Amino acid sequence: MTTENLIETVTEKIQGLMADPKHFLVEVRIKPTNNIKVFIDGDEGIPLSDLVSYNRKLYKALEESALFPEGDFSLEVSSPGIDEPLKLHRQYGKNVGRYVELTLNDDPATKIEGKLLAATEDGIVLETESGKGKKKEVKQETILFSDIKTTKVQVKF
Repeated sequence: MTTENLIETVTEKIQGLMADPKHFLVEVRIKPTNNIKVFIDGDEGIPLSDLVSYNRKLYKALEESALFPEGDFSLEVSSPGIDEPLKLHRQYGKNVGRYVELTLNDDPATKIEGKLLAATEDGIVLETESGKGKKKEVKQETILFSDIKTTKVQVKF
């Protein structure tokens, strides 16, 4: 079975196990060593206890399905960390009000930092600042998803 087929099968299994409509699958990755990583998020975050439950249920389902007949796989179920880029529209919605760093699709890749004000069907509204003191300028930009290569949430103190 190809890696793409395995990812598809694991995706179907985990989506079948996810009962809470506030939770959503972000991504499934499978390394050549059969290390399976499943990233699940929630509109209001996701408790560790739910991730543990999903891990146990998925592990059992994978064992019973004999996808890995020798049992030679490892499974990690987690929420995407702060270092993981946003991948789904729902992730943008839950991060409104936070600071983000965008890498655009242009060449060379432009980086923009700002506060995520809104996520629309087609893109995002970002508040950016330039200059300091009296010359400080705050403006809002609408950036289309098609122009965004990656978006990472920034931690500001």
